[in-house]
Amino acid sequence: MAQNLIFTNDVEVTIRHLVANGGYQRVVWIADVNTASLITPAPQYIITIPDGDDSKTLETVAHVWNGMEKMGATRQSLVINLGGGMVTDLGGFAAATFKRGVRFINVPTTLLGAVDAAVGGKTGFNYRGLKNEIGAFAPASDVIISTRYFDTLPVQEMKSGFAEVVKHAMLNDRDEFLHLLQHDFTVPIDHDDLLERLRKSVQVKVDIVARDPNEQGERQALNLGHTVGHAFESLALRRGQPIPHGYAVAWGLVTEAVLSHLILKFPSEDVHRLGSFVRENYRDFPFTCDDYDELIELMSHDKKSRNGEISCTLLNTIGHYSIGHTVTPDDMTAALDILRDLLGI
Repeated sequence: MAQNLIFTNDVEVTIRHLVANGGYQRVVWIADVNTASLITPAPQYIITIPDGDDSKTLETVAHVWNGMEKMGATRQSLVINLGGGMVTDLGGFAAATFKRGVRFINVPTTLLGAVDAAVGGKTGFNYRGLKNEIGAFAPASDVIISTRYFDTLPVQEMKSGFAEVVKHAMLNDRDEFLHLLQHDFTVPIDHDDLLERLRKSVQVKVDIVARDPNEQGERQALNLGHTVGHAFESLALRRGQPIPHGYAVAWGLVTEAVLSHLILKFPSEDVHRLGSFVRENYRDFPFTCDDYDELIELMSHDKKSRNGEISCTLLNTIGHYSIGHTVTPDDMTAALDILRDLLGI
């Protein structure tokens, strides 16, 4: 399940080198309607898909398969996925399943894609209102991680990706966690510094995935914040008001930090530090106690759950995680109450 990670802002040179040395019969690009314009020079074979998480569907996967078939793609072809997490997730799944597997490269164009979706070998799409319900473990042969596309990203997109950077710090390094909570999103990007931070953050994920590529044990640590976060995402989709993945994760991180405090005595001062940061930067999805039952029902259907029980990754302290905790509906209700207090909603 090894992936070759390349940290560079010379993206075109790197792609030309990988293609020239691969001996591929055909190179097919997959991009969304926004990222297609970033490909230079214009490729001969490109499949353009709609943008947005609500387009991460079986219908879009079929559109990609049909395009690959019409373009004469074979198992000796190469797919290059250029875009955010939706493109790399869906494009990776389409490539991995077309003719039982076509080699593919991920080139994430968002911070979220760079630090999370493009790395680790998970591919898939949403199904029947549930996030990433259908998918497969299929690593890209190469992942080119660059900050060159970030200058034009809306601040909402940067914040979305940053939540995953915070998550990795929570799993690994208290000093980094405290430093990240001081981040100011109004300051222009320092590309060299951000690329180095990405290198450090991605390494946390790479090390865990290497020890557990198919999520049979330790890799569940990377789900910190996601049991609750995916429920918020799914609820937003049901409402027809999609929210960025990282915003949902940020809310999930606070909720699961609260649960960690209630169950494992995780330090309350770190709960409040994280809550203050999320309150300042991620208050975009109000909910009430009337939504609790639906949220808890969504959590019980999460892929990490067993027999309808809610399963979460929790923390003893920053850098010391504990996987597979069963959380009762009563504990989750208490945590959601505290989340609303912390975020002032």
